[in-house]
Amino acid sequence: MGAGGTQGGTGQFLIAVAMMIGGGYLLLENIVVQPVFGFGMVAFSVGGIGVTTGMVLIPFMFGIGMIFYNARNWLGWLLAGGALLAMIFGVISNITLQFARISAFDLIVILVLLVGGIGLFLRSIKAQG
Repeated sequence: MGAGGTQGGTGQFLIAVAMMIGGGYLLLENIVVQPVFGFGMVAFSVGGIGVTTGMVLIPFMFGIGMIFYNARNWLGWLLAGGALLAMIFGVISNITLQFARISAFDLIVILVLLVGGIGLFLRSIKAQG
């Protein structure tokens, strides 16, 4: 049996996996992650009103205080957990992803490796014959 339980295709499968890993690595290596900073950074918007990261800290502080007072208080856990999720969401939503400056040749090589590897991978798991 070969790749994917079909006859043959093992060599193609291994080459395809190597191509996909190489192309994916090169693609991700050329993406630049940059945070967006600003005064009163808006974490997210609720009904058209911007919610800043400082506003999210208020229910977080109340929730933590309620948990320290009584650890079984479900409202405290809800406030603290919801505010923590909102802070994580705000940080992730204020990140920009940009493609690094690379030559057209480099981009073509990356795309050929990635997409060609995917095509070869799919061909290797298809029944041969």
